[in-house]
Amino acid sequence: MKKLEDYVRTIPDFPEKGIMFRDVTTVLKDPDGLKLSIDEMQKLLEGVDFDVIAGAESRGFIFGAPLAYNMHKSFVLIRKKGKLPAETVSAEYELEYGKAEIEIHKDAIKPGQKVVLVDDLIATGGTIAAAAGLVEKLGGEVVKIVFLMELMGLNGRAELSKYDVDSVIKYPGK
Repeated sequence: MKKLEDYVRTIPDFPEKGIMFRDVTTVLKDPDGLKLSIDEMQKLLEGVDFDVIAGAESRGFIFGAPLAYNMHKSFVLIRKKGKLPAETVSAEYELEYGKAEIEIHKDAIKPGQKVVLVDDLIATGGTIAAAAGLVEKLGGEVVKIVFLMELMGLNGRAELSKYDVDSVIKYPGK
């Protein structure tokens, strides 16, 4: 049986020279790769006591929703600003070249709920740090953050040092 890493396509020098782009679409398009990715992420949640899985737009939805379904938990969307229809709270965060803003419905997390955050990739950690801040602003507790892939050279764990962070695949470099 193939390892999960075998399903990830690596594209050198994209989007710029020196970057090794880790393409998750090749994991998703293969039924075995998709199943293995969800199974391996779910293993990272064994023994974790939580109520809700929240996923960051958009690939956090792809991995978070099946995990929530498998584990019979609710799933909460964290979206780009302006995409949610009801009352929201938002957080701005830094990107490599500018800023972005994400938001969550005000009623998505209840005070005291234990939340697992899910996304496909940790690079600098900015998006998930902002997502964690939103969960905490609503009174939730981030008990674990799970990624499919991690780019260790970008040191995103430092941004998330106060959280329990885990990833299935760890790549050295950027």
